[in-house]
Amino acid sequence: MKAPTDQPTTLRPINLRQTKANFSLHSVLAINIAAAACSPLVMAQDSDTFELDTLQIEERTLDTNPYAEPGAPYKAKFSGDKRKVKPLAETAQTITVLTQSQIQDSGKDDLKDILAAQPGITLGTGENGNAFGDRYVIRGHEARSDVFVDGLRDPGMTTRESFALEQVEITKGPSSTFAGRGSTGGAINGVTKQASNEYDFHQINGGIGTDNYRRITLDSNLTINKDSAVRVNLLHAYEEVPDRSPADRERNGIAIAGAWEATEKLEFKGDYYYLEAKDKPDLGSYLDAANKPNKHIPVYTQNNDFLESDVETLTFRIAYAFNDNLRVENAMRYGTTENGYIVTGARGNTDQITATPTIGLSTHNGWQEVDYFANITNFYLDTDLAGKRNQFVFSTEFSKQDVLNGSYDIDNNGASNCVLAGRYGSSPGYCIIDPNGKQVPNIRKLLQRSYHKGSEKSDYSIETISVSLMNTIDLSERWSLAAGIRADRFDYNNLVTGRDGVATAYDYSDTLWNGHIGSTYKINQYGNIYVTYSTSAEINGGESDVGGNCGYGGLCGSAELIGKSKPEQSVNYEIGSKWNLMDEKLLLTAAAFHITKDDVMEGADYETTGTLNTGRNRVHGIELSAAGNISDNLSTVFGATVMNAEILDSVNKSAEGGTLAQFADKSLYLQMRYQLTPELAIGGAGTYRSEVYSGQPDAAAGDRHVPSYTVFDAFANYQFNKQLALRLNPGFNWLVQRAG
Repeated sequence: MKAPTDQPTTLRPINLRQTKANFSLHSVLAINIAAAACSPLVMAQDSDTFELDTLQIEERTLDTNPYAEPGAPYKAKFSGDKRKVKPLAETAQTITVLTQSQIQDSGKDDLKDILAAQPGITLGTGENGNAFGDRYVIRGHEARSDVFVDGLRDPGMTTRESFALEQVEITKGPSSTFAGRGSTGGAINGVTKQASNEYDFHQINGGIGTDNYRRITLDSNLTINKDSAVRVNLLHAYEEVPDRSPADRERNGIAIAGAWEATEKLEFKGDYYYLEAKDKPDLGSYLDAANKPNKHIPVYTQNNDFLESDVETLTFRIAYAFNDNLRVENAMRYGTTENGYIVTGARGNTDQITATPTIGLSTHNGWQEVDYFANITNFYLDTDLAGKRNQFVFSTEFSKQDVLNGSYDIDNNGASNCVLAGRYGSSPGYCIIDPNGKQVPNIRKLLQRSYHKGSEKSDYSIETISVSLMNTIDLSERWSLAAGIRADRFDYNNLVTGRDGVATAYDYSDTLWNGHIGSTYKINQYGNIYVTYSTSAEINGGESDVGGNCGYGGLCGSAELIGKSKPEQSVNYEIGSKWNLMDEKLLLTAAAFHITKDDVMEGADYETTGTLNTGRNRVHGIELSAAGNISDNLSTVFGATVMNAEILDSVNKSAEGGTLAQFADKSLYLQMRYQLTPELAIGGAGTYRSEVYSGQPDAAAGDRHVPSYTVFDAFANYQFNKQLALRLNPGFNWLVQRAG
């Protein structure tokens, strides 16, 4: 029997990043209650003596992640995706795993903030041609539809939170064998907290800080009996954006998980998840004519701006072990998401009446409703063939996604105070700087919008049936081989309504074939080298949120041509080495990769006609990482990526030879934690990102770019006793920007 210790896990306030040094002090109080009991019964008779085995109590902290490396809070040992049958140190692919402990120390809570710090990833949210919500670009390629939870696709443009996650996994490079369509640059998988009948614990974490910051979470695991348990996670969080009120964020969530071991061979699990996210966004600044950010822009968020997401999912799992070598697991999920926003943007402009510089306001809006169902069945067979150990994984999957996208009908009732030039000529506008260079009064009430939900602009539906077979073979004590193949058969329908009000029906079907093969050579007990080859494919119109905007992953071509388009195909070659050091508590990884994407859909700005399969691009680079304990007292997670992107072919010949848009060729993240005393730990983190150029994904970069920047953070933890801990995330986060 395992008995837990009462070491608490505390929760960080979110880091608030500004373009100037900003100080705030967040104090966190964490209370943890954990208990376990054991009462062996010994019976003896006069003529018999029973000798009991020695009872060993295994120490266990409340870092309950079953995939973690014991004693190394920043290192994961296994992937949460059981189809990756080898430990991470022996898997022939670059996989970055962020543990719950590391995430909490970083002070980040929203998934987009967590991932924005990681090397090789940039955020695409905020560009006007796509919906607002979590959107990621991995190794230069769109990944907003390549987000998974416990191995099942998590569709929709929504806000995602970390309160119910054990760890976050970032798989780099094309991986359609595991993920299905898409996943050109990689895929993201969140591993959720599950119930366990091995222990009881109850954690309450509370945080308060400046700018009306508050965050309260509950994580409670209760064993009902020796065969069943339930786990509950609750969340409430609120904060204002420092110095940018009324911009703020609010999160409310609940996650309930249950587990029942019906027999030694049969197990049932189920979980329910709900998150409500309410933001009044501040979209930040803009670049002036000299390509420098305006650091002194007034607060322009309008009082009735909003960005709201609601996510609700229900998942049911069943697992049965036929014997020690054969088992089957099935996961079924139904979910809905809603995302709606009306937000205000700002950009430098010129008042056409006075010919003076000013800042004009713009409106961005949209809504999305997603209804989806998915079911995956995995068969695991471990067997010896020809004297070699084989670990087969056979999977079948069915998924159906229905997505409605639309916009709001908006009236600006405030009085116009300037005339601005735009795409369709000059028109009355709203400016926050008057002809004398002063701020106009009552900026936040300037537009005085009224609105109501408009009709849908696209009705998107896709059904996919997938079959895959993977095998990992131990060829010898030093050599192993991993390979797999997958087929995805899809039926696609999309009814798109154009600006002229005419609806066009797009529908077609196809089958995508993808695979991977990789080999690992064990140099010694500590390190190995590996080589791998993998592919991915994406369909025409694969992104559900953009309708006919070809350049953003929407539909390219007419309804008659869509079925003639080829899937976008990607190929990745990677060679790397992994070293498991410090008694397997530190994992070092180095990899070089080369991704080529062919048959890229290309289209002119916002046009539905576009051109089919005329583009080709390439991204190659190196990535270094470390995760775990450098010493008994020093823990780290480190990553650095240097990449180069190039447009190889394009319908626009002037674009060839250029780099990709929304792509940072250099990025670095370092987080370290040092245990000064048994009670006190201190740490810090740094993030560097090189410049990112404007433009549409998979297209040549424009001439405007966001300058490079570096962010520094700090944290401290103090353990008063086994039930009480304090965590501080001081808000002096320096953002250093560099022009050019």
